[in-house]
Amino acid sequence: METRTFYPETGTELVRRLIEGREEKYYVLTLGCQQNEADSERIRGMAEAMGYSAAEAPEDASLIVVNTCAIRRHAELKALSIVGRFKAIKTARAETVIGICGCMAAEPHMVEHIKKNFHFVSFTLEPNRLFRLPSLVATALLEGRRSFVLGEDDGTVAEGLPIRRTSDHRAYVSIMYGCNNFCSYCIVPYVRGRERSRESAAILEECRALVESGVKEITLLGQNVNSYRADMSFASLISAIAALEGDFIIRFMTSHPKDVSDELIEAMRKYRGKIAPCFHLPLQAGSDRILKDMNRTYTTAHYLSIVEKLRAAVPDIVLTTDIIVAFPGETEEDFLGTLSLIERVEYDMIFSFIFSPREGTRAARMEDLITEEEKNDRMARLLALQREIALKKNLSYLDRTERILVDSEAREGEGNYIGRTAGGKLVRFTDRESRIGQFINVKITKATPFDLFGEAIQ
Repeated sequence: METRTFYPETGTELVRRLIEGREEKYYVLTLGCQQNEADSERIRGMAEAMGYSAAEAPEDASLIVVNTCAIRRHAELKALSIVGRFKAIKTARAETVIGICGCMAAEPHMVEHIKKNFHFVSFTLEPNRLFRLPSLVATALLEGRRSFVLGEDDGTVAEGLPIRRTSDHRAYVSIMYGCNNFCSYCIVPYVRGRERSRESAAILEECRALVESGVKEITLLGQNVNSYRADMSFASLISAIAALEGDFIIRFMTSHPKDVSDELIEAMRKYRGKIAPCFHLPLQAGSDRILKDMNRTYTTAHYLSIVEKLRAAVPDIVLTTDIIVAFPGETEEDFLGTLSLIERVEYDMIFSFIFSPREGTRAARMEDLITEEEKNDRMARLLALQREIALKKNLSYLDRTERILVDSEAREGEGNYIGRTAGGKLVRFTDRESRIGQFINVKITKATPFDLFGEAIQ
């Protein structure tokens, strides 16, 4: 599929004229992953370009957009429940435009369900066509006609879309879209399309502008970020970004083990001060048989070799992973293999899920003989093991001084703040002054499996 660049289309000015003289507001609700967060920043940017201002609550908005997730069935049900609550808003104000974007809006059966049962929804828009948002809003306002954009993906990479970022010191930068891996359980290739990468010059210019504006943390995003392929490799791209002048750090996610190159690991070693010492490396299962059924295209031995290389290059690296519990056909022996590998690697954090069949994937057709009791028991055992490991890892930070980026004020109020270490660990700390958006040193005084606690060093 050939990639081409597309610049914003014409609906923006039409909507501006249609709402001119009125104080119209927009509300964007984001569900799901960091890529959805990044997409929502573009939705907000397009809304403001159309003349809308931000609303604090959906009841105050005349344009409501829900950016949905489809990674599990629970995510879809949650999205539909939320959208259902907006029916009263549409009833009270008929001119309200309600749209659904994101991965759920790229599933034909879900779009059909919305079309038939959610008559108050003005449009659905698959994630790869976000640039069409202004034209769909214009159609709803001008004609009162509903729109359902589905199956239009032609490999377009849209550059130049306006962005309203949610933070002044942290920023997401999408560098590639889609996925070619077709893991047997995953819906992403069907809803996000095939892989296509942005040109490196556009990415570098965006990152340079962010650093110049004061951004301290840039997270490079992609469904399979280290499979980035444009005019250079991912390792070359991240090295070029790290070479930019300024005091900032770079993160990236999500990676696939098959694309972790020695070149990338060397870049992490070379630019240790700029590329964060953390790596999210999804495992999914510790059984080669299950990995093969998942179509993960690596073995546990290959995976462990990557871990060894990462730790040799960056000894203090923070490793996190994804685990699927009770994949169809998983035996007790397979599951014990997963526990064994977790014990061997000692991850700092695990994101674990009980298998959820997704319509249209190969795994959804596999026979599932694992009982609910067995599924819940395995998940409980995995979480208990990981809790012990996470506590052990975090206790090693006691009495250490960590350089953190201050993110926000904590719920506890004045003098309490939240930030993250270079490795991405959450730190709750006290400080005599507010230094949100700055790097500061914090002495760690307490540790739990999930958080570190400390005091700012003045």
